[in-house]
Amino acid sequence: MASQTKKLSLILIPLLISFLTSSVQSGGIAVYWGQDGREGTLKSTCDSGNYVIVILAFLTTFGNGKTPVLNLAGHCDPSTGGCKSLSTDIQACQAKGIKVLLSLGGGVGSYTLSSASDAQSVAEYLWNNYLGGTSSNRPLGNAVLDGIDFDIELGGTNYYDVLSKSLSSYSSKGRKVYLSAAPQCPYPDAHLGQALSTGLFDYVWVQFYNNQPCEYQSGDITKLTNSWNTWTSKVDASKIFIGLPASTAAAGSGYIPPSTLESQVLPMAKKSSKYGGIMLWNRYYDVLNNYSGQVLKSV
Repeated sequence: MASQTKKLSLILIPLLISFLTSSVQSGGIAVYWGQDGREGTLKSTCDSGNYVIVILAFLTTFGNGKTPVLNLAGHCDPSTGGCKSLSTDIQACQAKGIKVLLSLGGGVGSYTLSSASDAQSVAEYLWNNYLGGTSSNRPLGNAVLDGIDFDIELGGTNYYDVLSKSLSSYSSKGRKVYLSAAPQCPYPDAHLGQALSTGLFDYVWVQFYNNQPCEYQSGDITKLTNSWNTWTSKVDASKIFIGLPASTAAAGSGYIPPSTLESQVLPMAKKSSKYGGIMLWNRYYDVLNNYSGQVLKSV
């Protein structure tokens, strides 16, 4: 009888370990790239092995009849065709299984959507110039990006739901168009509430920084926890990420020391089945602080 019990234990213990391991949510790291020429190349960003998603920042002008403008800071000048050389880097990233998205908006720019038809026109432009469509002058060359990120912080608040629906509809042409968003942590986000209500977003990286009512503060994760629980319970998205500054210099507030992230924040966040990982602003500050390298195994 004792030998049978021992044999049963030898069978059950590995199964229990497997169950417990599979029940713990694991995630990845997304990072914004493009707003500082000192951050290194896109290829070196992907070669680091630290990221699963890289977001190119930003398309700073679009909508309301304006000619869209790509702004990759010190990296290249799209007006002279200088950013087409990034096509090789984008494809190299994708060959590693890393998704590369284009972010719309940002904290500085000239963008708004004036009507539903305007939103549809922007979607068509994005499809033909950055996604799976065709154009005679694609700013990033022939590379086909994996999707579009919404970092809407300025301008009007309407018609981004139409834009998300229009972009999503292009997935029917054979290649999925991933949608992501970077709302501020106060819920609901003033600019992205309507878009997120569509339930079409694959990734939502909530900005838990520069927002004191819902961010980490001096060893206290209470406000962050309450906000995280709100976002994960109310937003219909495939995966939700904790958006963080990669160093104290990357934001005015909300920086979480890596040790605190690992010991307090991630165990809390991983209780949600929607946990997707963390998002870092941005690659330059991550290079300086090696934040992703410090927390990679825990994320």
